[in-house]
Amino acid sequence: MTLTAKSVSRVALVSSLVAAVAGAAVLLAAPASGAASTLAAAAEQSGRYFGTAVAANKLGDSTYVGILNREFDMVTAENEMKMDATEPNQGQFSFSNGDRILNQARNQGKRVRGHALAWHSQQPGWMQNMSGSALRSAMLNHVTQVASYYKGKVYAWDVVNEAFADGGGGGRRDSNLQRTGNDWIEAAFRAARSADPNAKLCYNDYNTDNWSNAKTQGVYNMVRDFKSRGVPIDCVGFQAHFNSGNPVPSNYHTTLGNFAALGVDVQITELDIEGSGSGQAQQFQGVTQACLAVARCTGITVWGIRDSDSWRSSGTPLLFDGSGNKKAAYTSVLNALNSGGTGTNPTTTTTTTTTTPGEQPGGCTATYSEGQKWSDRFNGNVTVSGTDNWVVTVTVSSPQKVIATWNTSPSWDSSGNVMTARPNGSGNSFGFTIQHNGNWSWPSLTCSVG
Repeated sequence: MTLTAKSVSRVALVSSLVAAVAGAAVLLAAPASGAASTLAAAAEQSGRYFGTAVAANKLGDSTYVGILNREFDMVTAENEMKMDATEPNQGQFSFSNGDRILNQARNQGKRVRGHALAWHSQQPGWMQNMSGSALRSAMLNHVTQVASYYKGKVYAWDVVNEAFADGGGGGRRDSNLQRTGNDWIEAAFRAARSADPNAKLCYNDYNTDNWSNAKTQGVYNMVRDFKSRGVPIDCVGFQAHFNSGNPVPSNYHTTLGNFAALGVDVQITELDIEGSGSGQAQQFQGVTQACLAVARCTGITVWGIRDSDSWRSSGTPLLFDGSGNKKAAYTSVLNALNSGGTGTNPTTTTTTTTTTPGEQPGGCTATYSEGQKWSDRFNGNVTVSGTDNWVVTVTVSSPQKVIATWNTSPSWDSSGNVMTARPNGSGNSFGFTIQHNGNWSWPSLTCSVG
């Protein structure tokens, strides 16, 4: 991602995962005694990484490098491994700046994500003027040569970047690469696997955060198709560029979980959130918790180190200010990581809304929808249709506990994990608060006529 590579415009999403509510706490205190004191160390506690994008021309900046070495354990080259940088002239490859970043990272014991092998943007001039079979051949040669050069040195590659169109259609972006044939993405992945069998191969895109978006569904359907046909894809990257017009969606962890359920890792690859203070801190906290809630969310990468290093620096979207000082957003992320979580993946993977219906014989339907979330708990809402004489059984997964209810007369079994809810004269909807204790999975519902 660079400012010239993509417009900062984003499709507005409906709601924020971490909307400010009365009494909602943001974790801004210093880490508890004994907790990890850096982002990388805190993420490693749950088997994840915490990375950043790096520019080669800033490796002489002592403040920049000091933060990089201290805080992060995964590195992505911001521009130095893209197509125009690595093959400026056809058949003539240049890896010097990419190597500077890779060697600096590896000398510090850090891993590297490769970004990106094939993309409609930031192509060298010679490639922009090609089409058809000549372009297809040149693209595959580029993928093969670059992945082969870095074989064994790169943890994962964004093999294809941003191939889907914005808007409501959910289809592919019109580009010179797309016009070589609809199988070009598959061909790129197969070439990358042949060149470096041990690197994780990822598809990476933006505006795929909201599960209800057509673009998200388009990417999901492609990944599902690839997995069903044995196309080598190991991970999906979610760029996660957020701002006030495009906040973290309330179903973000659902999106991550549904992709993970296809059998791929999910990674937050280019995170930045415009804003400041507690509002920005809440958004960063919510993204971190969403990753922690999904077992196959293997790591988070922020797109830059200091606000002044960002491709949208005027929005102050990163964890460190221009002087390298930690912001409130940094502390909220660190504390969320220290809270840990192994995550579970939702079993509801095909719905295109944020509700999960459960229906039993007798004409009773209970529909669950997500409510507000905090660092330690979340709300759920249930709407019942088909009868006014209903009984809904709500089962939570250990170590979750229901700690509050409304609009129902509940009872519990001996384990405390199964709640039986009945109407109390307040209509056919009720709700509850779940203390998640590190498990963000949804409860299961059954509904019967009382």
